[in-house]
Amino acid sequence: MKKTQHSATAPALLLSACLLAGTACSTTQQPTATETATTEQTTSQTADTAVKADQPQPPVAAKKPKELTAHGHTRTDNYYWMNERENPEVIAYLNAENDYTKQVMADTEALQEKLFDEIVGRIKQTDESVPYKKNGYFYYTRFEAGKEYPVYARKKGNLDAKEEIMINANERAEGKSYYAAAGMNVSPDNQLLAFGEDTVSRRQYTIRFKNLQTGELLPDRIPNTTGGAVWANDNKTIFYTMKDPALRSFKIFRHTLGTPTSQDKEVYHEADETFSTFVYKTKSDKYIIIGSSSTLSQEYRFVDAAKPTATPKVIQPRERGLEYSVDHFGDSFYIRTNKDGATNFKLMKTPVGKTTKESWKEVIPHRADTYLEGTEIFKDYLVLQERKNGLTQLRIKKWNDPKTDYYVDFGEEAYTAGISINPDFDSKVLRYVYSSLTTPSSTFDYNMETKQKTLLKEQEVVGDFDKNNYEAKRIYATAKDGTKIPVSLVYRKGLKLDGNNPTLQYAYGSYGISMNPGFSSVRLSLLDRGFVYAIAHIRGGQEMGRQWYEDGKLMKKKNTFTDFIDVSEYLIKQGYTNPDKLFAQGGSAGGLLIGAVANMRPDLYEGMHAAVPFVDVVTTMLDTSIPLTTGEFDEWGNPAKKDAYDYMLSYSPYDNVEAKDYPNMLVTTGLHDSQVQYFEPAKWVAKLRELKTDDNLVLFQTNMEAGHGGASGRFQPYRETALQYAFFLKLAGITE
Repeated sequence: MKKTQHSATAPALLLSACLLAGTACSTTQQPTATETATTEQTTSQTADTAVKADQPQPPVAAKKPKELTAHGHTRTDNYYWMNERENPEVIAYLNAENDYTKQVMADTEALQEKLFDEIVGRIKQTDESVPYKKNGYFYYTRFEAGKEYPVYARKKGNLDAKEEIMINANERAEGKSYYAAAGMNVSPDNQLLAFGEDTVSRRQYTIRFKNLQTGELLPDRIPNTTGGAVWANDNKTIFYTMKDPALRSFKIFRHTLGTPTSQDKEVYHEADETFSTFVYKTKSDKYIIIGSSSTLSQEYRFVDAAKPTATPKVIQPRERGLEYSVDHFGDSFYIRTNKDGATNFKLMKTPVGKTTKESWKEVIPHRADTYLEGTEIFKDYLVLQERKNGLTQLRIKKWNDPKTDYYVDFGEEAYTAGISINPDFDSKVLRYVYSSLTTPSSTFDYNMETKQKTLLKEQEVVGDFDKNNYEAKRIYATAKDGTKIPVSLVYRKGLKLDGNNPTLQYAYGSYGISMNPGFSSVRLSLLDRGFVYAIAHIRGGQEMGRQWYEDGKLMKKKNTFTDFIDVSEYLIKQGYTNPDKLFAQGGSAGGLLIGAVANMRPDLYEGMHAAVPFVDVVTTMLDTSIPLTTGEFDEWGNPAKKDAYDYMLSYSPYDNVEAKDYPNMLVTTGLHDSQVQYFEPAKWVAKLRELKTDDNLVLFQTNMEAGHGGASGRFQPYRETALQYAFFLKLAGITE
């Protein structure tokens, strides 16, 4: 369900892409679960499809009916009890499911090991990011052979200087089953590092500080934060974001190094539960920006970074439906906004001393066919990241000669590109990243004056990879309402359209998050075994502009599901595959997609993988104590309102499971998931087992030590990928 807590409009924050795509880029007493896992087992199959006694048999979850009533309508939830995370019966049930999955997939263990070795074998063990320069230092991240975690390092002045290790995450992760570092931020005087650490996978970070001159960790600890700390210009004051019990980012505090956190000053409290708050520093380093964001509205405040104790000033008070984001250059704030019906957004500017919308002046007008995703401001140039016809474009404008603007030429049919890290205002060089379904992630420096493009690094794929062996293309499926749905495809050259190719169709389709057609070396393990990989750019994303998102949320949410089905039918009709070889995959909100499609058109798919799926839509959205629920009302609707309740109930995967045949299913989750709670897929699997009328597989795997993003580390997450791929290959009859 839940996207990573962020503001889609905050320049310093990035979207959390769905990991599954591999692209650049969200509840009469029965026996207990313990008893059923170890003693008498029953199955939901009818007598004529009974499982043989010598085959592994799935756990049977206890049924404990609970009535849930809203708007005079009562639902009975037999598995509501599974939301008790600390209940030994719940843990026993999850472990029993893991054991069952292991037994069923035992015949693929050698294949899983082979897949894991393949995937890891393509990764360059000793590797390093392209350094970027800020405030006299070159910063980069590197990996050491065989190590799971990165080393964050820098060099002073030039790349031949002595390396300074800021944080070695391998050392910090020792003895921990999960570890994630975040928010590396160096003080303006280059002497102190602030960083966040999560050792549970609930995305609740403790901020720590390190003296980069002495290597000493300071005693200051700030728990329960988003992980990021923003430095004021005095090198001792930081601003940070605190989470409430529902994991909503709700308060901004100011901390002075060396003082107890109990003395930290509350700078801003976001009292509206449908908003979350965040803080960042402008590229100019002159202002601390405090933002509040909901799906349909934003509000920003600013503080002079040289006067951190000053009272924040509001830029433009929030208005429902008015979206905007803020950066600073010269004596003006630059505002990306949908003001006055600019559905695809436009760019405006306003003096720092006069910031309300009445003073905003247009810089880049709204265009009906082009979505303005973001901007990068330089002293002499303005760079626009735009999206048109489903593809990202980078447009260069010179401030003093706006008529000479032009687009960077990428030269491929389906690709993804984006502005990278550009901390220097005075530079004439734009750094951007690029990849396609056949081209590994590449970092370029682009001279905006000479138009010279310099490839700094193309991610190496170890082994015999040759991108010329693969073909990528963009096709369009026609939805039932006549809308053209883009589909990005990749496969090995020589593909025959004989309807006999195993095909994995992936999509997300929520929050306006675009699934870009980027490269994945992991995916080669499927392509080299004859798979076609298809990304369906369905409504609910933003690939075709803002309206694409508007047409796939709230009371139009079913467009997301029917678009996916229409793409599947088109792939079959065009001879790419057939229902016995078509597989579907999605995660988080994309897991909702998989669950809805499984109910609507189970006949189209041989197998499905739903990762951390948001499948119990109505119950979750009625419970505001569940993390992040309140901020989602403008995405899904508020079921406290009857029309929204009825519509959500009509597609909620859990509520619509019924007695019929379903495809083979693999469902995965993490016990500590902060975005979609583990009990949603657990309940869904139990209900599927109870009601379905076929003898197809339903496998449920819970990572007992991880959360929404799966296992931590550089290599361990691919154990889970190997299981997923082995599931598809097993069903496709591919054993090697």
